[in-house]
Amino acid sequence: MLDFSKRLPPLPASYAEHRDRLQPVPECQTPFYLAAEVDEAGNVALFFDAPPESPTVRGFAGILAAGLAGTTAEEILAVPIDFYLGMGLEEVVTPLRLRGMGAILARLKSVLRSMTGAAA
Repeated sequence: MLDFSKRLPPLPASYAEHRDRLQPVPECQTPFYLAAEVDEAGNVALFFDAPPESPTVRGFAGILAAGLAGTTAEEILAVPIDFYLGMGLEEVVTPLRLRGMGAILARLKSVLRSMTGAAA
């Protein structure tokens, strides 16, 4: 998780300078924001922002960023909300943090549904 935390890319200027374009994830205990862009081919670019002093949440964002890079909205919408359980994270992360992680993916899916008109 720490390695993924360190590899989370910074926000591009288009979001860093216009934070109102980011979607908050209020269910997450850590201040967490995300944005997604979908191109004409349906490929998604993801952008995440979490404080550096929150390595667990940044690590989860890094896992999402790495694992979902180059995917389509449909592929992201098909990811199970609790996919992280297969990674054994429940053994090292508190239930409260796990709920926050699920909320991040749920918010991402909600954003993508509104962008693409996909059904819930």
